[in-house]
Amino acid sequence: TAIRLMRLLEEAGLPAGVANLVLGAGPEAGAPLGDHPDVDLLSFTGGLQTGRRLMAAAAGTVKKVALELGGKNPNIVFADADFDTAVDMALTAVFLHSGQVCSAGARLLVEDSLHDRFVDEVVRRARLIRLGGPFDEEAQTGPLISEAHRAKVEAYVAQGLAEGAVLRCGGARPEGLDDGFYYSPTVLDECDARMTVVQEESFGPVLTVERFTDEAEAVRLANDTVYGLAGGVFTTDEAKAQRVAARLRIGTVWINDYHPYLPQAEWGGYKQSGFGRELGPAGLAEYREAKHIYRNTDPSPQGWFS
Repeated sequence: TAIRLMRLLEEAGLPAGVANLVLGAGPEAGAPLGDHPDVDLLSFTGGLQTGRRLMAAAAGTVKKVALELGGKNPNIVFADADFDTAVDMALTAVFLHSGQVCSAGARLLVEDSLHDRFVDEVVRRARLIRLGGPFDEEAQTGPLISEAHRAKVEAYVAQGLAEGAVLRCGGARPEGLDDGFYYSPTVLDECDARMTVVQEESFGPVLTVERFTDEAEAVRLANDTVYGLAGGVFTTDEAKAQRVAARLRIGTVWINDYHPYLPQAEWGGYKQSGFGRELGPAGLAEYREAKHIYRNTDPSPQGWFS
């Protein structure tokens, strides 16, 4: 994708050297950019550990850093939510691209009185999701990026089950799909915030489900993470939606929706999801420096030391 973008820039007539593409792994490509004194800004999208290393590298030259890192994003569903919409969005939130999205709503928080009915429907529909490759026109989502990553996702699920989660669907490699690193859409019910699978980003098609009893508990659970990238709130009570959105320590809150990205709206996280913003006016401002130029329009001696 990046290579194609560079070709389009060339075709558009962008002068050579204005935009450059450097290919390579972190030690060969990223680290030199962090260390080099002629690089004024590092804007990075990726994992938390790499973001920490880039911050350390940038400290040597005290360069500006903008980081968009991981997320363990809550999707809060209140009992008064529009049921069909909330179910549909709960599936999209986590199973789009098999969960390989930094803003994936992998933590489903459901009000206790709605829990059983809601989760039953999510599980029913998750089992119907069709996996397939890029040339399968009926495929709804695809494989994971590598064998190593699939093994990581499997390890998170196994640990979640060992810590007390209840497997409602998935939790295995699908049959008949041996030409890619596929993993079935997985729902882990009866989770709590202490579980590793709830706290750490699996970056896979794994949905954890937690119960809450009231608005205050929903906010507390949603904020109980080192991350703060994105999240959703589903309710027909507009005042409640606004209250909850204001109390969530996350960079983007979707109300009665999940995953819309608007280029005119700022994107970025709180806490260990990073700092700085992409997109919108604030995203452009990241690439600028403020300068104060003062002009004396009536120069004359001040006489301080006369």
